[in-house]
Amino acid sequence: MTDPMTAFVFPPPAPVSVAIEGRAERFPVRRIFCVGRNYAEHAREMGHDPDAEPPFFFSKPADAVVESGARIPYPSATTELHHEAELVVAIGRAGVEVAEADALSLVFGYAAGNDLTRRDLQAAAKAARRPWDMSKGFDQSAVIGAIRPGAAPMGRIRCQVGDKVTQDAALAEMIWPVAGIIAHLSRLVALAPGDLIMTGTPAGVGPIARGETCVVEVDGLAPAAVTIL
Repeated sequence: MTDPMTAFVFPPPAPVSVAIEGRAERFPVRRIFCVGRNYAEHAREMGHDPDAEPPFFFSKPADAVVESGARIPYPSATTELHHEAELVVAIGRAGVEVAEADALSLVFGYAAGNDLTRRDLQAAAKAARRPWDMSKGFDQSAVIGAIRPGAAPMGRIRCQVGDKVTQDAALAEMIWPVAGIIAHLSRLVALAPGDLIMTGTPAGVGPIARGETCVVEVDGLAPAAVTIL
């Protein structure tokens, strides 16, 4: 932990945080991990076999967080900004190599989220067999709704762009459920309070144009809405 008397060459960035439903306190964000291809139909729409591999992960920087209701500029370096509706898990306890049976004990709460993606950059990186970090980890690419503490939500996840519902699926359709995701990730990194896990998106990902509002809803949770300018 940094000594409070430590001098810096410039002021450190302000902490990143997310609202918590019904509380004045906020959830400090440490890291953001994202699960790839965790719904079978989405894996197929992206041209992959949903049964061929265990979960894999990529990351977004903590300061990519955007709160619900924000109005953000269309990102640079893309003409294909896509939405990806996701259930977000907020970690509240540390854990390393956690058994799946114990994994949910690490969870502080859940939120709706939107993994904004520069799809054209991702496609080009995949074609060149290069990392696709810049298609996922760009500025303001993680829209996160208010976190609801407590048990995992049941029901459905939806995304609406303007007046059109583009994604609608049961959370039970996830290939890897929340406990399995946490257990697997805890074997790769030491999970810590403040980590967020975006658990994958169902089929129906698609574009958001300038001037459109995109709203992700998960039954029982506050929405994650963003307007693209």
